[in-house]
Amino acid sequence: MKTRIYTPALTAIVLAGLLAGCSATTSDKNVKLEQLKEQRAKLDVEIRKLEEEIGVTQVVAPVKSREVGVIDLIPRKFDYYVQTQGSVEAIDNILVSAKTMGVLSAVYAREGEVVKKGQVLAQIDNSITVSSINELKSSIELANTVYQRQKNLWDQKIGTEVQYLQAKNNKESLEKRLATLNEQLEMSRIKSPIDGSVDAVDVKIGQNVAPGMPAFRVVSFDKLKMNANVSEAYVIQIKTGNKVIVSFPDINKEIEAKVTFVGKTINQLSRTFPVEVAMPADPDLRPNMTGVLKVIFQTVPDALTVPVNVVQTINDEKVVYIAVKDGENMIARRKVVSVEGIYGIYAQVSGLHAGDKVITVGYQGLNDGEVVRF
Repeated sequence: MKTRIYTPALTAIVLAGLLAGCSATTSDKNVKLEQLKEQRAKLDVEIRKLEEEIGVTQVVAPVKSREVGVIDLIPRKFDYYVQTQGSVEAIDNILVSAKTMGVLSAVYAREGEVVKKGQVLAQIDNSITVSSINELKSSIELANTVYQRQKNLWDQKIGTEVQYLQAKNNKESLEKRLATLNEQLEMSRIKSPIDGSVDAVDVKIGQNVAPGMPAFRVVSFDKLKMNANVSEAYVIQIKTGNKVIVSFPDINKEIEAKVTFVGKTINQLSRTFPVEVAMPADPDLRPNMTGVLKVIFQTVPDALTVPVNVVQTINDEKVVYIAVKDGENMIARRKVVSVEGIYGIYAQVSGLHAGDKVITVGYQGLNDGEVVRF
């Protein structure tokens, strides 16, 4: 086997030959690339000419847009109100007690029973009073007979005036005593002071009763009111006669009423003042039932309102996005607004106009000038 020996001169000659071959190959590729580009440019020109001659329309790529939801802004009535919670109270809610001491001999009323004013609810034992009245009636009959005879004699100028006056005085004294006993007899009956319903019976037969001791509770549902407390921040706005919307979620009922009383004293602990609202008679309402009151203290008949959630804060400004026409497209425009008031889920704003299309869905992350569709 023969060993080949490469000298430096020989190595340089070989490398030069290889580089020359590579340079020639790269140069040919560049030339070919330039030729193809020229051909493509010529073909593009010919294609455009042919499209113009035959009237081919270029297809324009569709513009990207975001889908949103809008509402047309129209003026509407907007109520400024304060919301609070209250409870129903019967104006005629009376604890009935006896007018005299004694033992109950009968109880006539039952819980839930409807009673009339003056109806007897219970009877206190009055046997002694009845006996006294019967005895006194006999004495009065005799006194009347004596008086009539003495009067007839006196009319005929017979007898003395003293005898006539004594007979008259005796008769009148007995009649006054009878009237007193009749009053005592009446006081032995526990009566209902109003028309209403018996809500509670706190006595039983044989029980001792006394004045001031609760025996019955009688409630009238014809006169009801709502008691509530309102924050002192609204002490100037809330006035007698303000319209009130009272809702009872538990019975799914809403009633319109008016403020009938506004307290002048602020509670030191709760910083609230009391208000009363007269309620119409309603069989579904019960004392101590709770409800939600919306006391309306101002009404704007033609306010521009938007859902409160669409009002965004951007760079310390309150903004709302609206959709406007821009050529063939609808685009979003940012509008700086001023919030006049927020009540419920709506806010009254200024800075918009009636007829504006306010974007209410898809407004998050929206850019001014962005193309939208709806």
